Parts: sequence; C-alpha cells; structure tokens
Amino acid sequence: MTKLTPQETMNPNTLFRKGDIFVLFGELFGRGYAAGLLDEAKAAGMTILGVTVGRREENNALRGLADDELAAAEANLGGKIINTPLMAGFDLDAPEGGPTPTDLLGKMTLDTWQTDTLDWDYIARCHEVGLTRFKTALDAVMAELDILIPDGRNVFFAHTMAGGIPKAKVVLALVNRIYKGRGARHMSSQSLIESDLGKLVLQNFDEVSANTFGYLLEASSAIRARIEAAGGQVRYTAYGYHGTEVLIGDSYRWQTYTNYTQGYAKMRLEGVAKAAWRSGVKATVFNCPEIRTNSSDVFAGLELSLLPLLAALKKEGGGAWVEVLWQGCQDLLKDGVTLEALLQMVLDYQHNEAMQPYYDFDLWPLPNSAAQAEKTIGTSQEIVQLHKDSRILVSDVLSHHVVKAIGQLIFGEVSEPSGPVLWLNHDLVARRLIAASRGGAG
Repeated sequence: MTKLTPQETMNPNTLFRKGDIFVLFGELFGRGYAAGLLDEAKAAGMTILGVTVGRREENNALRGLADDELAAAEANLGGKIINTPLMAGFDLDAPEGGPTPTDLLGKMTLDTWQTDTLDWDYIARCHEVGLTRFKTALDAVMAELDILIPDGRNVFFAHTMAGGIPKAKVVLALVNRIYKGRGARHMSSQSLIESDLGKLVLQNFDEVSANTFGYLLEASSAIRARIEAAGGQVRYTAYGYHGTEVLIGDSYRWQTYTNYTQGYAKMRLEGVAKAAWRSGVKATVFNCPEIRTNSSDVFAGLELSLLPLLAALKKEGGGAWVEVLWQGCQDLLKDGVTLEALLQMVLDYQHNEAMQPYYDFDLWPLPNSAAQAEKTIGTSQEIVQLHKDSRILVSDVLSHHVVKAIGQLIFGEVSEPSGPVLWLNHDLVARRLIAASRGGAG
C-alpha cells in the first residue's frame, strides 16, 4: 500500500547547470505540466532534447514527423526532437493482416458492450506486437541520445507519457457518460471496468501511463552507467495523480477527483518508481494537483479540487500578489457574484453527504455513484454559469499558476529527491507561488 508522502520543502536546484541535458520523454502538446518543468530546464541553461509519438496515416501506418511538422514541434519544444515514432500502447497494433483491438471494440455498441467478449489470447498477440514495436523504436531513440549526451553532463529524463483510451465510438460514448453523465445519462465506472471492454482499456492505460516509465529506465541504463562513471548524475521524474490535499474548511485534507479510472495505472507507475529507487536509481513520481488541460477537460468537475487554492493562498501568507490574483479572478465572474460565494459553493460540495465516502485514501480509486456524479457535475456546471465567459474560467487562471509552481518544485526537488513517490499538495503550491511573487526561492 502506498503511503501518502507529501513533499514538505521548497528546495533550490543544486545540480543542473548550463550544458546539462534535459530529455522530455513524451511529446509536448498544448496545456499541461510538462511546460512548467521545461521552463525551469531552459532557465537553468540545459540543452533540451525530445521525442515524438509520431503520426498515424489513414491506413493506420505509424510514421515520423514530416519536415514541417518536425520544425513546428522543435520550435514548440525549444530543442532537438529525435524523429523516431514512440507511440505507446497497443490499441492500434495487430499481427499482420489482423484486426486491431480498436477494430474489435468498433464492433461493440451501447446495447451490447457489457456482454460482448474479447479473445484474450488474440489481444495478448496484439499487445506483443505493440510492445515489440515500441521497444525497437525506443532502442533506436536511445542510440541517438547516446551520441547527443556527452560525458561530464548531468541528465534529467522527464517522463510525460499518459492516457491510452482507444478511439472507438463506443468507448468515447461510455467515457462521456462516466465523466459527464447525470441522471438518466449517468453510468457506473465499475460496470465499465468489470466488462471485457473496460479490462482492455485498463491494460492500455497501464502500457501507456506506467509501463513506459519502466521501459525508459531499462533502455537508458547504459547511458546512465556511462554518465555516472564519468562523474555525472541522472534523474528521472514522472507525473502521477493520486488525489491531492486541499483546503477543506480550516485544514488540508486529502481528496480526489472521482472516478479517475486511470488511477490503477498511476498506482502501477508509483510501483515502477519504487522498484527503481530500491535498485539505487533516483526515479520519482510526483503526484500533482488537479488542473485543467486539453486532456483533463473530459473530467467534468475536476476544477472543484483546484478552486480551493484561492483560499490556501490566503492561509499561507497572502500578500499583494495574492490580492491581485483574487481581483483578477473576481473580474471573470458575473456582476453580483463574489469569489467568496463561489468558494462557499465548493465547500458545500466538499461537505455534501454524497462526497464523504471518497475521502478515504486507502480505498482509492472508488467507483463513481449517481449521487456523487449529480453533485460533482451539477456544482461544476453551476460554477461555470457564474462566469462572464464560459471559455475564460477562474480554474484556467489557477491552472496556469499551478503549472509554473509545480515545475519549480519538481526541478528543485530532483537535485536530491527525498523518495520515489511524493505528493505536491495545495499548501506547498501556495507557498511556492507566494515565495516566487516575492522574489524568493523558498
């Protein structure tokens, strides 16, 4: 059982310097936590290297980036990208001439998916094809990295691969009902994971979000040995999610977005880091707070775990910057609506009877319930309606600041990480933002 282990201190970077190497192990897309860490690496003068997941052609063939795509991706990254497709997962892989797992799911319907079954021997063959493809590409990427990373440098591998939902119509429809369905449209997350369809989805989540971290650790072992033999150090990080401590009333308390089906893969990711740590490799999974990103927007109500940061910022010291932030957020709300009223709505939601079973850390991830979904999705929709513009939300503003703070916290911690699995909770995030606003490192 994983123990809730918060990162307690804001540590400065004491390891990475100009000319060291930062490897983003996952392509940089849109909003997300990787941007904050990348900013810190650039500020330290590190050389930035990256990879690509590649692109799928209409016939499902996987290819590297075209010249224009590569140029745009490298400009976005601010460094060189190794153009060998590292698409994780096996949902689009199959033995020659056979159907892919996504093809098989495509035959399921909303009327049949709970009783439809899969040939697990065949799925295992698809899994093996995908794994062989990925590991072959990974070996090629590591061969290039070995050339690009000189002796005498420290190296930071930042794993960002996550997700793995097969793009079959039935899956997307079910996911929409689990995360956004109320009333008659509500669907139990437990019914999904008990089905063959759900078991396949969980396997693919494991492969993309967790197993790739292990593959990275294994494939980079020769580079790690060479760097360490020359006096350098190597660090690995990955982004986890396992709930977050946020301010509920007057105290910080662990809570979670429900239902986070990918949570099983995130726990597996933690296990990969623990195993590496026991073997002497500095690999750390950072369980980060909820934010709004391109991928997390599917989770209706996620921002209810983010908004309490406003109260945490005042509890942890406040100051002029916090007052300006509060006013900026206030300005996004309709006339006559106050941030205090919005936060009271969140507090009422937190104390609602339907939410109480979900505060037990040891039972995570619990399935959703009709009452919980009604309260989560309903409260979220009510809060969105309090904004002047539904496309510009308080949660968007807070997400931007959290990304920056998390980048600073992780980059400082990995100089001498305190463990394989750490939680970055709202109290520490608030202190980091306040310190940064005052020009301090902590």
